[in-house]
Amino acid sequence: MVKLAPSILSANFAALLDDVLKAEEAGAEYLHIDVMDGHFVPNITIGPLVVEALRPRSGMLFDVHLMIEKPELYVEQFIKAGADLVTVHVETTPHLHRVLAMIKEKGALAGVALNPSTPHGAVEYVLHLVDLVLVMTVNPGFGGQSFIPEVLPKIKAIKNMLSEKGLNAEIQVDGGVNRDTAAAVVQAGATVLVAGSAIFGKGDIIAAVREIREAASSNSY
Repeated sequence: MVKLAPSILSANFAALLDDVLKAEEAGAEYLHIDVMDGHFVPNITIGPLVVEALRPRSGMLFDVHLMIEKPELYVEQFIKAGADLVTVHVETTPHLHRVLAMIKEKGALAGVALNPSTPHGAVEYVLHLVDLVLVMTVNPGFGGQSFIPEVLPKIKAIKNMLSEKGLNAEIQVDGGVNRDTAAAVVQAGATVLVAGSAIFGKGDIIAAVREIREAASSNSY
């Protein structure tokens, strides 16, 4: 079954806990937590304190997406704060293997992320270390962007690469995922869908989660 990961980047931060609990009530399996540093991406968001504050209040898998330079300096802080999964970008560190191994050693699940223009082969030699591969279908930094359909073949390529190696990591897609694009990414091979504005930007969070889940299972694309 496809899993949903509502992104709090688009949540109402004045009522963040309420939004998170509504997403959980709707059956979302992951809580996607976008961490931005204003260097790797042109935006600044949150740090470990927000993760720590939310952790006792939710049973969802806390999926921390580090869109930051030198992620190795912050991995341990986020895991101590309550991250279950930490994803780092190929583009942010020259020592990707070492950072992913560090995440595993600290007791969390490890994810590796690719920007839209980064080729799928960039993760080939670390696939054995990861529990999740995140394919960006927008250029990271802001919520509410339009889906880049040219990335769909990369999702398929990663699925094939995992299959050839006998690995079963999740394939997560982040960027422009909504009721109109969900079926396409699932058919390409995605197993975890990140959605921000398509969930938290709607008036009814519970209905929005249900709508995307139904679209993801559609064969109409």
